Order: sequence, then structure tokens, then C-alpha cells
Amino acid sequence: MNLSVTLRCCSKVRLFRNKATVYLCRKLSDVPISSDGTQSSSGEEKPKKTRRVPGSASVLLFPGQGSQFVGMGKGMLKYGNVKEMFAVAQKVLGYDLLSLCLNGPEKDLMKTVHCQPAVFVCSLAAVERLNHENPAAIESCVAAAGFSVGEFAALVFSGAMNFAEALFAVKVRAEAMQKASDQVPSGMLSVIGRPQANYKYTCVQAREHCLSLGIQEPVCSIANYLFPDGRVIAGHKEALDFLQSHSRELKFMRTRLLPVSGAFHTALMEPAVEPLRDVLRQIEVRRPEISVHSNVDGKRYMHDKHVRNQLAKQLVSPVKWEQTLHEIYERSQGQEFPHTYEVGPGRHLGSTLQKCNMKAFKNYTHVDVTLTED
Repeated sequence: MNLSVTLRCCSKVRLFRNKATVYLCRKLSDVPISSDGTQSSSGEEKPKKTRRVPGSASVLLFPGQGSQFVGMGKGMLKYGNVKEMFAVAQKVLGYDLLSLCLNGPEKDLMKTVHCQPAVFVCSLAAVERLNHENPAAIESCVAAAGFSVGEFAALVFSGAMNFAEALFAVKVRAEAMQKASDQVPSGMLSVIGRPQANYKYTCVQAREHCLSLGIQEPVCSIANYLFPDGRVIAGHKEALDFLQSHSRELKFMRTRLLPVSGAFHTALMEPAVEPLRDVLRQIEVRRPEISVHSNVDGKRYMHDKHVRNQLAKQLVSPVKWEQTLHEIYERSQGQEFPHTYEVGPGRHLGSTLQKCNMKAFKNYTHVDVTLTED
């Protein structure tokens, strides 16, 4: 569909960090965003970087798909630019995202095409709340990371993308992933294994089982590295059925099918790569002003081309979250850990941090996306 929207209400949507303005949506006046993601742009002065001692620094973690729930966003409109963000979202997406977040129905919010934009916007709304309640946490932020679609929110926060264009890319990404998922019955299986579990060989066995059923080019691979002995395995439905039915001999202590529509971060997402790559070519991407870590390898993004390449590669690569946390929190003996804020729905990333690094978790805070009253 040839979608063209004009965004007039973006000019004040911004965050402040290190005395420099990082725009969620840069000053726009009658700037059209069409289905190819094209938008006019202007040069920006880069803020100076500030070095901070670890104990006074902060890290922001942005959750991904699966953290969404009906009711998120309640009471958040009073913070900063949240109301404006949802107004922009309605224009970019073509539907009332705020109503979907607040009222559901749940079956619609759970769809990939809806929940990815919802988590993206609500996570940045949580940043606005944090900026209101504890502006020092924003000013002192030195690093950020996002889980899967959460990377887009982390990049917006870092100044690498603007809000409207990043949301449009998330929309294209979600639609392409849904379309790829619809082609093959597939899914994702959360696994907690014993120390003896061999996850890669387990995937080989599951693929061999699929071949015995006549499935050509079966897919079964590790999609998420969460924490020691915590993995998500994704692939053909028959492969996941095999893993569940043989969990005892495979040394799995617990398995759980995730409520997602496809095998994300595996080769089955290959059809979604080019649509995302195409939109990333056409939107403005800049070098992040703070360290933002890629899901693909846990390393920091170095420049705009690196961001574009890694975001496309991420669709068919495992999310190396455990490795990312090691990169962020590695430090010398006795060196203080930064304050960590999980900004967005759910506490999944905090739970993962607790399993990976208990010392870092002691400085963890969740910034919720609901309030009991407006």
C-alpha cells in the first residue's frame, strides 16, 4: 500500500542529555514520510561526549516483543512529549496505537504488526517518565541496548535515528516479519537446560527429525542467548514439537512455547531482510552519541553503515543478549557498576540481568509504563 503521511506535530518531541538536545523527532514542518521512508533532513551539531565514573553513570535497557500487555501507557500522557509521540504514531501507523495499548483487544495487541510498534513507543514513553522523575539518569547515561525491536528505541534515544523515521522502519520490519511467519508453520521455544545440555547438537537432532518427515531445508537454531543455560530455540513447528517431546533426554529442565507468530532471528526470517534493508537505506541514520550495543555480536555500533547492516542482519541472527550484558558490565575488580534502568513494559531484561550479573542487578530499577492514576 502506498502510504503517505504528513507529520506536523513532531517539533517538540525531544529528550535532554549532557546539555545537548537529542530529538525523538527532529524539528519537522510539513515533512512527508511516504511508504519508501523518504524524509528531508538537515545537519545537526554533534554534542560533546562526557566521560563519567561508573558509579555515577547509568545504562538504559529497552525490552522487545513479548513484553507488551493491555493497559500499558495508562497515565503516561502527562509526561514530557508522550501525548505527542502517540499522535505521531497514529499518523505513521494509520491506527490509534494508544487505544490499542490501553484497551486492546489483547489478540490484536499480541500480533507482531501491532506489538512491535507498541513496545517501541511505550519504551520511549518510559524514557520520558524517567526524564521527569530522575533527569540525572538521562544526563548520566553512557550506554544503551535493546532486545530485538528494542534496539530501535535504544537508537532513537542515542540520537542515531529520529522517532518518526524509526517508527516507520519498525512498522515495515513488523509487517515483513509477519509475512515471513505466515509462509511456514513455525515458532519459538524457551528452554532452560541442565549444564550437560548441548543446544546446538539438540538443534541438529531436531532438523534430522524434520528431514525424516519429508520437510526440505528444515530450520531449528538458537534464536536468543539469554543467560547461562537459558536459550530460546526457534524453527519449524515439527522441530519444536520434537524438542518438547524429548526434553528429558535432551537435558532440558523446562520448556515453554512463546506466544509469537514465527521463528524470529532464524533463517526463516530471510524474506523480511530486504524490506527492512530497503527502508534503512532511505531514512537518516547517524552515529549514536552514546554506546549502543548490537544484538548480533554485543559490540558497540561504530557508524551509520554499521547500524544499517547490523539491524538487517539481526533478523536472521540470534540475539546475543547474554554476551551483550557481559560487554556492557565488564569492569575491573572493585570498580563500581552503573545504575541500570529497564525502560518499557515488563521486567524480563531485569530478570535476565539478575541471572547474568547479580552485582550489576543490585543497581537495577524498572521504569514502568503504567500509573495507577492520571
